Amino acid sequence: MRPDVEAIAEQVFVALADPSRRTILAALASGGPATATDLAARLPITRQAIAKHLALLAEAGLVTAEPGERRRVRYRLRSAPMQVAQQFLAALARDWDSPLDALRDHLDR
Repeated sequence: MRPDVEAIAEQVFVALADPSRRTILAALASGGPATATDLAARLPITRQAIAKHLALLAEAGLVTAEPGERRRVRYRLRSAPMQVAQQFLAALARDWDSPLDALRDHLDR
């Protein structure tokens, strides 16, 4: 597996490890692009905490910041890093399935 794929997958997994970040991603997925203030109004997380989580999500490439009106920044989901992480997991599953199938066949005999 290419090192860049592993690095992207690792950043995604680190970002998804925190329940608050998963909540923020779910809110963006259901409600569309939003500012940290918009998200704070909908979620039980302070605006400052949301801003910190959004910075980490942006670093992982899962959200992108777009300038809005009155210097407000809106955050929009990006699916590309998630797709890379899914491909990483699919490849890992394929690598596991073959030895596990061989072991099951051996034990069945």
